[in-house]
Amino acid sequence: MSRAEMEALGWDQCDVILVTGDAYIDHPSFGMALVGRLLEAQGYRVGIIAQPDWNNVESFRALGKPRLYWGITAGNMDSMVNRYTADKKIRSDDAYTPNGEPNKRPDRAVTIYAQKAREAFPGVPVVVGSIEASLRRIAHYDYWSDKVRRSVLIESKADLLIFGNAERALVDLTRRIAEGESIKDIKDLRGTAFLVPQGWLPDAEWSVHNSTRVDVPGRIDAHPNPYAMAKEDTKECATENAAPEPTVKPIVIMTREERLAAAKEKHNKTVVRLPAYDVVKDDPVMYAHASRVFHLESNPGNARALVQGHGDRDVWMNPPPLPLQMDEMDNVYDLEYARGPHPSYGNANIPAWEMIRFSVNIMRGCFGGCTFCSITEHEGRIIQSRSEPSILREIEHIRDKTKGFTGIISDLGGPTANMYRLSCKDKNIEETCRRLSCVYPSICVNLGTNHNPLIKLYRKARAIPGVKKVLIQSGLRYDLAVRSPEYVKELVTHHVGGLLKIAPEHTESNVLSKMMKPGIGAYDEFKALFEKYSLEAGKKQYLIPYFIAAHPGATDEDMLNLALWLKKNNFRLDQVQTFMPTPMAMASAMYHSRKNPLHKVTDDSETVETPRTLKQRQAHKAFLRYYDPKNWPILRDTLRKMGRGDLIGTGERHLIPPYVQGEENFKTSSGKRAMPMLAPGAQKRGAGGAAVAQPGRGGRPNALTGSLTARSTVETKARPSILDTIKVKPKAPVKQARGRKP
Repeated sequence: MSRAEMEALGWDQCDVILVTGDAYIDHPSFGMALVGRLLEAQGYRVGIIAQPDWNNVESFRALGKPRLYWGITAGNMDSMVNRYTADKKIRSDDAYTPNGEPNKRPDRAVTIYAQKAREAFPGVPVVVGSIEASLRRIAHYDYWSDKVRRSVLIESKADLLIFGNAERALVDLTRRIAEGESIKDIKDLRGTAFLVPQGWLPDAEWSVHNSTRVDVPGRIDAHPNPYAMAKEDTKECATENAAPEPTVKPIVIMTREERLAAAKEKHNKTVVRLPAYDVVKDDPVMYAHASRVFHLESNPGNARALVQGHGDRDVWMNPPPLPLQMDEMDNVYDLEYARGPHPSYGNANIPAWEMIRFSVNIMRGCFGGCTFCSITEHEGRIIQSRSEPSILREIEHIRDKTKGFTGIISDLGGPTANMYRLSCKDKNIEETCRRLSCVYPSICVNLGTNHNPLIKLYRKARAIPGVKKVLIQSGLRYDLAVRSPEYVKELVTHHVGGLLKIAPEHTESNVLSKMMKPGIGAYDEFKALFEKYSLEAGKKQYLIPYFIAAHPGATDEDMLNLALWLKKNNFRLDQVQTFMPTPMAMASAMYHSRKNPLHKVTDDSETVETPRTLKQRQAHKAFLRYYDPKNWPILRDTLRKMGRGDLIGTGERHLIPPYVQGEENFKTSSGKRAMPMLAPGAQKRGAGGAAVAQPGRGGRPNALTGSLTARSTVETKARPSILDTIKVKPKAPVKQARGRKP
C-alpha cells in the first residue's frame, strides 16, 4: 500500500501491482485481498494501490514500476452499478469506501485505470479482471450510454483479460511471465480473453463455426433438395450447374472410443464466431442472438472458444475456467488474511466491511440462471464448495481475531445460501449439459437436492464454543429448500433472527417466465413450512420478500396485479428495486433488443414488452409502494390511463385514495413493514420492524446486481389475475387527516 511498507519488508520492487477501485480490506470476500494473498503464497511480491486519484498519473507511480505486470480491477462491483442508481442518478455513498464517501472511483474504472497504468510505466503488461472486465469482455449493451459498446479489451487496450474465477489462470500467467515468456504469446489459458488479428487461429487444426450453427437467427431459408444433381434453375445448363466430383476418401473403421475421442478433439479445437460488433451494435435481433449463443457456450465441460470481430481485430475468448475442487477452495480461503481494513484507514467506517465482517462464504457459483442476475455469467453455474473443516476454522478465526465479535455469525452463505455441495448426480451429464438453468422450468431430475451436508454444517457451526448464534442472511433458494423439510425446520428453528429474506420477484407468470423464475406457488409452499416450524419453535418470525419493478416483460397490468397481491397480503415494502440492465445479463439483452434470447431469436419471434421511459419505470416502482402518499399522483395518472380508475377510492377493494387537499404533506403510513406473514398465533409486529442490509439483496455486499436468490417452478399453469381473488370486506370509513392511509 505504501513505499514505507515496501522498505519495511526489504523490497526494492513489486512483482505485481494490483489497482482497485475499492478500499483495501484484507478479507477473502474482497477480490484484491484474495488475489494478493494467492500470489503472495506463490512467492511473489504484491503491491496494492487502492482508489488512486485517476486524474494524477503520479498516484499510479506510488509503488514504483511492477516487474511483471499490472493487475487492474474496478473492485467488487461494476463501477457504473456502484456509482449510479437504476434512474441513472449518482449515488450519495459508496459502500466500499471509507466512511461511505462517494466519487472515489471513475466511471468505467477498468478502462481509466488501465490507461493510467500504461501512462505511468509504458511497456509493462496490463492485465484486467474482476466483475467489470468479466461482464464486458464482448460487445455489450451499456445502460448508462444506451448503446452497444465494444469489448473492454478494445477500450482499455489491455494485453489480457481474465474472466470468472481466476485463481488458476492468474497463478499460471504469473509463473510464465516470471519465467520470461511474453504475455503476447500466452494464449492457451482457460478463462482468458485477448485481441488477435482478424481470422487468427491457434494452429491449422482449428476450425471455425459461425454462431448460426449453434442457434439460427432471423429467417430460415428452405432446406435444399438433397437429391438435386444441379441447381434447380431451368434457365441454366445443367452441366454448368453440376457439383464437382467429390474427393474419394478411404473408409476408416474406428472403435466407439476412438470416435468419441476424435469428436472431443475436434470440439476442443473449434471456435464459435459471434456476430461482429459492427453487426450487433445496429441490429437488436443479432444482439439477442449473440447473447443466446454466448450463454449456450458457458458450461466449462463443453464450452468452446468464442471469437467476435471488432473492426480489423478479433476478441478471442478461451473456454471458461474449470471449477475449483474442494481442497483448492480450502487453500484459497485458508490463506493468512488479516481479516480487516488496512491500518491506514484508522477508525473510518467502511460499510461493506461492516456488513461482512462476521460472515463466512461457504461456496461460490449459482445454477439458478436468473436472467436479471450476473452471478452465473461471472462465477459459473457449477457450485464450488469449501470443506466443513475449512469453514469451521474460519468461524474460529472470526471469534478469535475479529474485533467486536459478540458471538453472532451474521451469515453462512454465498450467492445462494442453500446450494452448498449441491451438484449434478452424474459428472458425465454435467459436462455435456447445455441447459441455461438446472432449476428452470423445473428442477432437473439429475440435480442432487440433498441438504444433509448443510444441516450438519449448521449444527457444528453453532456448537463452536463462543458462538451464540449463526444467522443465514444470503438469499435462499426456497424451491430447493422445500425438497428438504428437515432443512427448513433446522433453518427456521435455529438460524432465523426473526426475519428471513426471500425473493419471489413477481407474481405474474408473464414476467416470471422472462426472469426464468417459477409461479408464486413455490413461495406459498415454503411459507407454509416456515409458519409451521416457527409455530413449533414458539417464535414470532417473518418472511421479507423482494420484488423487482420494470423488468422486461412487465406490463402496467402485471405491476397492478402485483400491487393488488401486496395489498391483499398487507405487505408494505420498505426496500424495492427497479430493474437495472447490467452488462451481458440475458434480461439486459431483452431490454435492449425487445427479443427473448431464452428461445430462438428471429425477426418474427416474441416481442418482449419492456418498460423503458423514466415515467413508466417510476410508475412500476410506485406500484410496489402503493401505500406511500408520494406515489399516489403517478399511480392515479397511470390507473386512469389503464382504464382502471375504479381502483381509486377509499374502500377495501381500492388500491389508492382519491386526491385529498394537503396530501403532499402526508407521511407514509406506519403499517407493517413487509412482514405480515406471521407464524400462526403470533402477534403482528409494529412499525419498528426490519431494516435489511444493503447493498445487494442479501446480508452481504455483493459484486453483482440483482437478487442473490433464484428459484424454480413447482407451478406451471398461469395463475388468475390477483384482482379476481380480492375479497371485499365491509370496513368503516377512515379519516384522511394527518396522513393516515385509508
